[in-house]
Amino acid sequence: MSPITLLARPRTSVSEFPTFGPMVSGVILASRRFDLVRSLRRGAIVFGLAIPLAVLPLAPLYPQGPPPSVSEPVVGPTRGSLVVAGGGDLGPEIWDRFVSLAGGEQARIVVIPTAAPDEDLPDDWKGLDGLQATGARDLVILHTRDPSEADIESFVRPLQEATGVWLPGGRPWRLVDAYLHTRVHEELYDLLNRGGVVGGTSAGASIQASFLIRGDPETNQVVYSPDYTEGFGFLERVAVDQHLLARGREADLWQVLHIHPELLGIGLDEGTALVIQGNRAEVIGESQVLLYDASAASMRPRRLGAGTVFDLGSRELIGHAGPGFPARRTVHGDDF
Repeated sequence: MSPITLLARPRTSVSEFPTFGPMVSGVILASRRFDLVRSLRRGAIVFGLAIPLAVLPLAPLYPQGPPPSVSEPVVGPTRGSLVVAGGGDLGPEIWDRFVSLAGGEQARIVVIPTAAPDEDLPDDWKGLDGLQATGARDLVILHTRDPSEADIESFVRPLQEATGVWLPGGRPWRLVDAYLHTRVHEELYDLLNRGGVVGGTSAGASIQASFLIRGDPETNQVVYSPDYTEGFGFLERVAVDQHLLARGREADLWQVLHIHPELLGIGLDEGTALVIQGNRAEVIGESQVLLYDASAASMRPRRLGAGTVFDLGSRELIGHAGPGFPARRTVHGDDF
């Protein structure tokens, strides 16, 4: 399907955006997968070595803390921000933060609802309500089931103009099938590299990690699916689960870490999100985030409440959000 614009300011490409109709376009072109140059370019972006294509006025609105030392791995994007949310009803503090990171009143936001099944995407789809409640006006829906279409220049053009992208919930395998290693995937990296924000909830949170869980197309009860283990990779050496406490999934990430102990497991409860810039991760929302570390002495997850700021590289507590939060320190215990 071609992208459509909602409440958007005039663009030269508006004529390419028909009404929200068929979910899959009949246009089939030869797929353009990542070649070696693109792969190297992606790697450079992940490690902060690429030259940004554009510089947008999107400086973070919240303190980021000290940069990681050279010995610490960088988990999140070195430029731009991520918002990873645990599903359920998201409060205004999450929507407002995402839109603020995207540029506030000047935000240009693309919403990619592909994780949802077709029957959940009617013409009067309500998935934009949370964004519209913040006053966001420039919203574009981008959706296809066809990875060939995801490689077409005209299809990805809204992403080239975007300051933020939101990935609603559903099933993460649909995002993998449609976008992994396509131009859409590459443009999401470019968006981060020029200072934008990628956010998502439920499946839209899990897909942002390098290691994908609950990717089985048949059921969301299977934590580890060998055919679907690669996410979009915005969070390196990480696996993200969602609906954690609401659905009794507190022990599930240990299954993945038993096979891949090098991973950091992040479990997000409903109505809760992490805002991530580099290694700095801040909890916002109404519930908790649980962190799973197979190298820790205690095999219990660490629980982070709203306002907690955590270093994903050193896996240490930094402090709490807001001016003058404490210098980073090591925490001995399970509940923060």
